[in-house]
Amino acid sequence: MRTEDVLAAIATGLWRWDNASGTVTLDGEAARLLGLPAEPVVLPEVAVRSRFHPVDWNEINGIVNLAVAEGTLAEARLRIMDVDGRVLRTVHSRSKPVANRTPEGSTDYELIGTIQEIAEPQPGTTAAHTPITGDWRRSREAFLLDAGRALAEARSTAEVLRVAASLSMPGFSPDGLAVFGVAGDRLSIIGHHGHDPGDEGPFSDMPLETDYPAAEVVRTGRAIYLPTPEDYKRRFPASWPLAQRFDRVSWAFLPLIVAGRTMGAWMAAFKHPASFSPDERSVLTTVARMLAQALQRAVVAESERELTTGLQRSMMPQLGPEIPGMRIAARYVPTGGGLQVGGDWYDMIPLPSGRFALVIGDVQGHDVRAAGLMGQLRIAVRAYASEGHRPDAVLSRASRFLAGLCSSPESDPYGDDGGQDSDFLSPRFATCLYVECDPRTGMLEVARAGHPDPAIRMADGTVLMRPTAGGLPLGIVPDTDYPTTRFTLEPGETMMLCTDGLIETGGHDLDTGWARLRAVLESDAHENPHENSYENAYDAPVPGAGRAAGHVAPPHLERLADLLVQAVHGPSSHHTTGPLADRREDDIAVVLLCRESADRGPGTALPHPARPVRRTVLTVAQVEPERIAGVRQQIRELLHDWADPDQVDSAVLMVSEMVTNVLTHTDGDALLVAEASGELGARRLRIEVADGSDELPHKRQPGEMSSSGRGVLLMEMLADAWGVDPRGEGKSIWFELHEQSKTVADPVF
Repeated sequence: MRTEDVLAAIATGLWRWDNASGTVTLDGEAARLLGLPAEPVVLPEVAVRSRFHPVDWNEINGIVNLAVAEGTLAEARLRIMDVDGRVLRTVHSRSKPVANRTPEGSTDYELIGTIQEIAEPQPGTTAAHTPITGDWRRSREAFLLDAGRALAEARSTAEVLRVAASLSMPGFSPDGLAVFGVAGDRLSIIGHHGHDPGDEGPFSDMPLETDYPAAEVVRTGRAIYLPTPEDYKRRFPASWPLAQRFDRVSWAFLPLIVAGRTMGAWMAAFKHPASFSPDERSVLTTVARMLAQALQRAVVAESERELTTGLQRSMMPQLGPEIPGMRIAARYVPTGGGLQVGGDWYDMIPLPSGRFALVIGDVQGHDVRAAGLMGQLRIAVRAYASEGHRPDAVLSRASRFLAGLCSSPESDPYGDDGGQDSDFLSPRFATCLYVECDPRTGMLEVARAGHPDPAIRMADGTVLMRPTAGGLPLGIVPDTDYPTTRFTLEPGETMMLCTDGLIETGGHDLDTGWARLRAVLESDAHENPHENSYENAYDAPVPGAGRAAGHVAPPHLERLADLLVQAVHGPSSHHTTGPLADRREDDIAVVLLCRESADRGPGTALPHPARPVRRTVLTVAQVEPERIAGVRQQIRELLHDWADPDQVDSAVLMVSEMVTNVLTHTDGDALLVAEASGELGARRLRIEVADGSDELPHKRQPGEMSSSGRGVLLMEMLADAWGVDPRGEGKSIWFELHEQSKTVADPVF
């Protein structure tokens, strides 16, 4: 005897419920127990769910999810109902959830098991149509709560339609759905479910005067219920041939009304007869109201996203054509929440001199006004730069321009706020960093208005924060001077410009934020295409992390830009949901400028044993003695991997003494050049400090209480070599240190 015969003899059926495809496979006995013809069949999930009592279905859903989580069997009692809502029998289900991984990478499951009839008498009462039935009321309330939650969480029209298609109404479930929208005097289908592709053709665009139920619902604002095909044919004979081919026997057309305006219609079609009792009509009406509100929210959200996308794309700059010897990569990530636009921006500007300028800035705020001011300020900076002004003049004019835009409320000629939001009259400021670059020599001229300093990744991977002279943020004082700092970007080096959102997001301050970014910049992950490759992480349309258009950067430079953003926000899949969503506290803009070397690609390290020279050049002006602390920090960063920490302390001490002497005993500025060359463990450090004075240093014999006169003594004691080189105008004082491992005392036994 076959196993199927044995199971049928004891009233036990087999079923397979595939959650991924939404289909249920039944053998003959299982079909009979569900009130269907006793023959093997494959049915859609909705058709099988409609056979279960709604209360039982809500319970079994939780039982299955628990079994999936715990890896156990799912067992439950289920009441089987006929098309009239009467309980036919009670069955016992025993199933094993089997997890399957879909091609998209998500995990779904199949239920494989048995259902067996429980021999106990049933009263035969109606569970669906009796007004006093507590089960019906409880199931209706549970269904509506679940449907309301699902529709409230839908954020697009497509998601709303998917939720509507998955709704299993208590006691009766439609197997054909369509949502109609109104545009002027035309009716069209927004979406449908339970039909084949192309079936919507005749209904996709029809006048509102058409003899069709959905059109009449929109015209009158009243629902239409058609329990039988005869009712349909009698009331709408012109459109009956179009509906006849779908083999449905009952239809409900309900208006979608929001704030008293009919925005469309919803059709629910049934293959099984539906009488549309008052309770059923109440459920359909409530669902239609929730569906209309969800669609309205989705339309508004999609309009906002479209506006955001258009605004953001219009403000995203073009990096322009490639520049010989230079490569550029850039990213922009707006802040989370609301319209995802903000006040950060970057730009690349061709200059009349044949050079080009890089600009990065941040307007105060993360709102629409900040985005508007950003767009105006970006255009103004581009205009001033294109006229050929120097970096300091560009920022001075931009500050005056922004101060003029952001007038105070007291200057409102209409009194009060003139009917406008006072925030649109309040002063705003902006930080900005303007870099003029000569691509032939790598010379950079930097003017800074309250913005974070640039960072330099040297050819050997060392990262230095480059101190630059700066002034107040733009817009605070209209007439502000912005000093200019010059330095050279050497072949193989990469400069990073960023806004404070890249540094301080996630609870970091400037120091800890720079430390986080330094680890990314100094790592070699971006140079290995097989590790941490994020080349496609930001190909999605904005909003999100935007690539700069119009310029093709090397793959490793693009990966470095992605890694810098991901160090703050995490993987791109977490940009809108998940534990990292709350870390999108501020806009982010980042620009990478890399100067290629003659014999290798940009930013790639030379193979062992050859190593590039590590070099930094700094100028300390007479009016900026406070920058001596920055000089000491630069030397420590330059020698971050030096073998002997005592030699690093000696170098910092001597540099501090040399620069201080220039500012104290001369009338000029101090120019510092530091170079570290050679192989690790055997390098040579040479530091020169030049000034415009012809007076040579001489050795003194300072007393115990003297506060000066020890510079030469320090270099004699600490340097491996030192000297003074006269120049045409002025002199250069230098010293050298040879790297050596710190001596370790012999252990005492």
